[in-house]
Amino acid sequence: MIERASLLLSASACALVLANPALAQQASQPSPATGSTARTENDTAPQAQGEEIVVTGVRASLVGALNVKRESVQIVDSVVSEDIGKLPDNNVIEALQRITGVQVTNRGSGEAQGISIRGLGDALTTQNGRNIFTASGRSFSLADIPANLVSRIDVYKTRSASQIESGIAGQIDVFTRRPFDFDGFAISGLARGIYLEQDESINPNLSALVSDRWETGIGEVGLLVSGSYWKNNFREQSITAGAMVPFVTENPPPATGFTPLQRVFPETGAWQPGTERGLPTEAGSTFRLRGVDTPYYLSRDAVFSPDVQGERERPAVSAALQWSPNSTSTYTAEFFWNRFEQTTMNSLFFSFVDWWQDLGPNPGSTFELFDGTNIIKSRTVGSVFGFQSGDYTKSRTDSFVYALNGRWETGDTGYVTADLSYQNSEFNTQFLAMRLNRVANEINVDFNERDGFPAYNFDDNSLLLDPAQWTVGEFYDNANRSRGSAFTAHLDTMQEFEQFFDGEIRFGVRYDDRKAMDSVRTQDAPALTRAGVTPTAPRIPVRFNELTPDLQQTNSDFFQGRANVPTSWLVPNGQFIYDNTDLVRELYRSSVDPGILLTDALTMVDVFDINEKNMAAYLQLDTEIDLFGAPMLVQGGVRYVKVDRDLTFTDRVTGIVTDAEASTDAVLPSLTLRWDITPELRVRFNYGETLRQPAFGELNPFPQLVGDLTGIGRGSGTSGNANLQPTTSKNYDIGIEYYFNRSTGIFGTLFRREIDGLVVPFTSVLTIPGTGLNTNVFAVTRPENASNGVLEGAELGFILFPELPGVLNGLGAQGSLTILDSNQNIPLTDSAGNVVGEDESSFFGVSDLSYNVTLAYDRGPVGARLSYVWREAFLSNNEARLFANPIGVWRRPESSLDFQLTVAVTDELGVTFDAVNLTQELQQSYYKFEDAGGQDTHNLGTTLLPRTFALGVRYTFD
Repeated sequence: MIERASLLLSASACALVLANPALAQQASQPSPATGSTARTENDTAPQAQGEEIVVTGVRASLVGALNVKRESVQIVDSVVSEDIGKLPDNNVIEALQRITGVQVTNRGSGEAQGISIRGLGDALTTQNGRNIFTASGRSFSLADIPANLVSRIDVYKTRSASQIESGIAGQIDVFTRRPFDFDGFAISGLARGIYLEQDESINPNLSALVSDRWETGIGEVGLLVSGSYWKNNFREQSITAGAMVPFVTENPPPATGFTPLQRVFPETGAWQPGTERGLPTEAGSTFRLRGVDTPYYLSRDAVFSPDVQGERERPAVSAALQWSPNSTSTYTAEFFWNRFEQTTMNSLFFSFVDWWQDLGPNPGSTFELFDGTNIIKSRTVGSVFGFQSGDYTKSRTDSFVYALNGRWETGDTGYVTADLSYQNSEFNTQFLAMRLNRVANEINVDFNERDGFPAYNFDDNSLLLDPAQWTVGEFYDNANRSRGSAFTAHLDTMQEFEQFFDGEIRFGVRYDDRKAMDSVRTQDAPALTRAGVTPTAPRIPVRFNELTPDLQQTNSDFFQGRANVPTSWLVPNGQFIYDNTDLVRELYRSSVDPGILLTDALTMVDVFDINEKNMAAYLQLDTEIDLFGAPMLVQGGVRYVKVDRDLTFTDRVTGIVTDAEASTDAVLPSLTLRWDITPELRVRFNYGETLRQPAFGELNPFPQLVGDLTGIGRGSGTSGNANLQPTTSKNYDIGIEYYFNRSTGIFGTLFRREIDGLVVPFTSVLTIPGTGLNTNVFAVTRPENASNGVLEGAELGFILFPELPGVLNGLGAQGSLTILDSNQNIPLTDSAGNVVGEDESSFFGVSDLSYNVTLAYDRGPVGARLSYVWREAFLSNNEARLFANPIGVWRRPESSLDFQLTVAVTDELGVTFDAVNLTQELQQSYYKFEDAGGQDTHNLGTTLLPRTFALGVRYTFD
């Protein structure tokens, strides 16, 4: 993969030589405004040493980011405005993927949606220094922030006592623009059409900004308004081989009472689901079944294909009003609103492949094993049950932030800032699904036909499109509402005390009053039937062709011919169900027994309602000492935080309401040293302690249950734990940086995180009657602070713009390499949830190796960049603990090759072209635990990632 990347980048060098930047604009730092010391710490734009060199365009963005890093006390990496605007980035997550130590994942649906810093995914998200969040979550969905509204993003790998304490991964601070960032009147606009290859649609990406400032009788006043609208029609297609479960062989011992190739369920006691390594896969392996040592095979229980088509919209507005009545004070009022609205229709194909009765006269001829194993590679199964489902989901999030800030200079030696903010965010979603059921004559499956791609076909695939072949199955009607709000106040002060020592003291307090509530409703109905010919006759299934044809929908060209699977099938039309929900409910209500589908089931139940008060204070000392003739900046401090919670939980099954209280506090020291050995060479050291508060949803002790959806004999569920404590981390960093000149530098960091109280899942099999679901047995997973872990690694990065002769001058590069190693202890539990042992595991989402390389050319009216990012295979998540195979789900190595070209038509007007995922990479997963499993025998899912192209026009005047 590394060689492939090198070839791709080398092959593109010739193209880059022909390119150069457009819409030149000198990089600038945002003006200090909020009371957050996270912002004021770097509120002075870095200055070039010696003669000032003015650079523009692509080079300006990279130089700006390099100098933010250089002048910061903490270890910080940044993306500045030109860097965001000039790369094919639709949101903040995509803009960050080239930062050292940042790993991006979940690239489906036409954009990146997951992010981690040095392998940890719980970064504190702030906007202009203020903690922001989405609904009842702890963090903000960064994918919801359009990149066009952002002036700079800082990624803090370390933090000082003056910064908010939460987020052991680090902090991502997103800065929006303000009118005092500009000298006077400024206007800019961007219009792009983005083509997504899989969906074959062209989508708009629009943004505009207007700003001005005036001298008035009451001082200087500035006003800025910016807005953005982005729409994305997408298609996400996946093929998946199901879980690996045991079957007796074609010659089972007669004493077991099993027939050839019959599936063995865990209720027999022969095996326990959810073990870390899974059952042994060596040929001839046995387990104890009904008192007899019995050989078994391992095979997948199902194959399925989600085909998701969706529409996503993100409008956003940012506004700022600034007033400076004199040279020593500035007042800022800000408003930010964004909406995320998404509608998806999933045409889901699902078929079991575990039926054991209809295998013909020679069951041993119906399957093939992987060589040297007891794992079935391919098989033919008769009389197999399957379903096709039309799943419709509609969701919307609205988030508002209102803020008022004042900053007052206290002479020439200090300042005071005060910041008040209020935010609220609400997320609503509705899920509707109708199934179709049938028993097919025969299915032929190869679970890994080639390179992780399963293949599956029926004896007659055309029947997948025949509504007369299908009976109308179950109906699911669910909704969730999640709300969050917060009132926050900061007061910070800095004062120099030259009469006592060469340095400054910072002191601050923060008060945050946070509310979070989740509400849900669920009503499901069994398959649609009608009365028999007599009152005592069995009820008759309803065929799909008996209902209105408006309910019928078919997909087409599934997987674009890249896999040997059905390419089209029939499902209920989710849009019709959504538009006619009351009619569909009445259809099921008249079909089933009274009371199955109740009107009052549409009432939301507030499953948790939490009020959390966070009070924090810090004291920080910044000074400079001389060490061996070179200056060393010393920043040390301590932060105290106290959190009180009032909690109310409601059991959805019994209606019981429980109130509780909880309180925690912590003292968090920090120390940072920056030693400027020479003007070019710098060394940094940091020790700090941070914490992660439990997610609000993790505190609810009452289970949320899901029925038996696939006929395995039990449902599933999740519950919280009101006794969860914060996860704490002790952090060590040491870094070295060398700056050859203003636009070229190389830097490296060694780091270690010692993390206590990691939250891990405990699963228990419980009998819960009276749920109204189709089973009373559930495997319920709850969180516990039952694990400790260590994450350590190294980062290496560079930015290079050398002085080259002739047309080559303007050629530059940016790159980084991250090496990670992680381990944590994982308690092993039995079916009752008791700890019976312990294992070790990597952290989720941690690639041991990742890198990115960007080639840039910046000369004349044309600019271009070619960017390649790659990350090694990583443990993504654990499978539901209902199955036998290793529960660890791994991702194969992931990469993306992106290109951007800008042509300046005039000084103000430019034309842009962007391309993402040029090499049409896939997202693939497999089961693995140490020496068990792997992508050859335990492949799981394969998802097509879209290739996108964008053509746009950008206008800027200031």
